[in-house]
Amino acid sequence: MTMDATARRRWFGAVVLLSALAMLILGDTILKGRLIGLGYLLYWLGCFTLTALAMGVAFLDVRALQERARKEQRELIEKTFQIEKPQRNRGMKDGNS
Repeated sequence: MTMDATARRRWFGAVVLLSALAMLILGDTILKGRLIGLGYLLYWLGCFTLTALAMGVAFLDVRALQERARKEQRELIEKTFQIEKPQRNRGMKDGNS
């Protein structure tokens, strides 16, 4: 089973967001007293990076959703206002029945 681009993007965003949330909870509870100095800085920088990545994926998803809605709206307008030309019977053109 293959996933389309939208499903992959949303799964990736969800995984990144949950990872950032897990880091936030761990960093504020279990690792609170253990993180010092450079380790503290790198840990929270990683958490911030995951959060920023999740936000970036969300913005990409919104942009793709807007583009798809715009395309569907354009197709609907074209389909609604499409005027078909009447078909002529070529045998009737010469007066032959």
